[in-house]
Amino acid sequence: MKAKYQNVLNLGQELNIKNGDVKEENGVLHVSGTAKNQYEKNLLWDAIKAVGGENPTDIIADITIEDTTVFANHTVVSGDTLGKIAKQYYGDAMKYSEIFEANNSILKSADAISIGQELVIPNL
Repeated sequence: MKAKYQNVLNLGQELNIKNGDVKEENGVLHVSGTAKNQYEKNLLWDAIKAVGGENPTDIIADITIEDTTVFANHTVVSGDTLGKIAKQYYGDAMKYSEIFEANNSILKSADAISIGQELVIPNL
């Protein structure tokens, strides 16, 4: 069973899931741990569903969230715009203003973000 869900386990390591535990019992994989935020939890569930389908019966995942005050954190890289970041996290580039408002203490304009800046992606 671990082999089937290896990409999920690898993603958990890549995301540095805290208190991670994996065990197999009676043909069911039991996975638990704490994700940094809701976005990372969603990434894990998307990976689980990609392997096991919408409602997999061969894996039980108990993923908690460390920080429920934000949806995600994002480090600005070359080519990023607030619209592009909003599209990545929310699926809608027009939600850039929510990201700007959540970061107005470090951003002077929605058009002026800098590589390396750490942005808060708020819960909507």
